[in-house]
Amino acid sequence: MRRHDRLPAWQLFAVAVAIWSTTWHAILYQLAHTTVEWGVTLRFALAGALALAFAAWRGDRLRCTPREHALLALQGVFLYSLSYMAVYHAERHVASGLVAVGYSASPLVNGIGSWLLWRTPLGARFVVGGTLCVAGVSLIFWPQFTPAVEGSATALGAGYTVAAVLLSAVGSLAASRNAAQRLPFWAALGWGMLYGAALSLLVALARGEALALPAAPSWWLSLAYLSIAGSVIAFACYLALQQRVGPGPAATIGVMTPVFALLVSALLEGFRPVALTWVGTLLAVLGNALILLPRFRPAGVPAAR
Repeated sequence: MRRHDRLPAWQLFAVAVAIWSTTWHAILYQLAHTTVEWGVTLRFALAGALALAFAAWRGDRLRCTPREHALLALQGVFLYSLSYMAVYHAERHVASGLVAVGYSASPLVNGIGSWLLWRTPLGARFVVGGTLCVAGVSLIFWPQFTPAVEGSATALGAGYTVAAVLLSAVGSLAASRNAAQRLPFWAALGWGMLYGAALSLLVALARGEALALPAAPSWWLSLAYLSIAGSVIAFACYLALQQRVGPGPAATIGVMTPVFALLVSALLEGFRPVALTWVGTLLAVLGNALILLPRFRPAGVPAAR
């Protein structure tokens, strides 16, 4: 029996939240020494290789048809490349916790996209929850626009965050459709990440960015943490929890992650929350709870970073 199969459900929940609420901050150690494009490339090249190795160890099917590879490439380009490059750029301008909370709007965006593509029903609970998320995120970012200089930086950070959420929604909807095709999860995850890494690599080369691997231990440790913990271990815990309690209750991981990410920013990045920050956070948490707690979960909601 594998280790994560023996852990109680609350431990699986705690591990996933602890990892995903800190990966936002870990990204900053990558940005300190490499460009955005190379940071995303290396992270998902390593994570994709690890996911495929794990799939092979499980005995999962690794070979995919050309059509399946095309579907996985679509998923990977948006979910593990374009959206993450936007996230990394956003964190160059605003606190990582703000970007994490910005993702609280993802369920609303994904649900609307699912309705537009497949006419998935939009219940009142979902609409109210999504509206609370958007209102909460707006309140959290609003105080950052006050000083002229910081306001300009915040505008860029907020713009990149919005782009990241929209691009991630496209990838999440593609992933949702791929799951319906019964593609093996770990193999699909691995191939998707490698396709994302390939696109990020092409962008880095097109921009003329040379790769020089830094000697800083913080960079290597953050790369290992983001790839192994953030992209492999946390997903293993999430999937095991989903099998135990169902997708709705397991998705409540997405309620707590942004809150702890904001606390990490306050402790480690010098971010100073104000009253509106906490009011906005409360609204975002309530909105996520309405959407993600049992009885409702829209298709394609991403688990975390």
